[in-house]
Amino acid sequence: MGRTIAILVARLIFAGVFLMATSFKFIDMQSTASYIASAGFPAPLFLAWVAAFFELALALALLTGAFFSQAALLAGIYVIFLAFAFHGPGHWSGNQAEFGFFIDHFTFLAGLLFAAVHGPGETLVVRDNRLRTALR
Repeated sequence: MGRTIAILVARLIFAGVFLMATSFKFIDMQSTASYIASAGFPAPLFLAWVAAFFELALALALLTGAFFSQAALLAGIYVIFLAFAFHGPGHWSGNQAEFGFFIDHFTFLAGLLFAAVHGPGETLVVRDNRLRTALR
């Protein structure tokens, strides 16, 4: 019982982080685009929309358990990309807090990799087989 609760809480935390990030983007997409532009990326508004929908898809997968391991792995790659793109070594000299933000992404990565390997648990999970069959 304790294992099941821990897994469900972890899934809620993972999904909650991505849902918060998604909501901030949808609430003020232009600010997100400005932040993306400040990192030097082209087409920042387009990338902001892509990021918002990608994060929403990750949250749904982590909540439902559908394609859970794949989503956790993609989320890990995304989180490390964000660490280097927005909080990497080039940002540390101007603000020491950026180093902390950078390191925090690796602790999140560790949890996502653990989740990717061990899966969503047995409770409250949409099985990939049933979803794949329904999509055919």
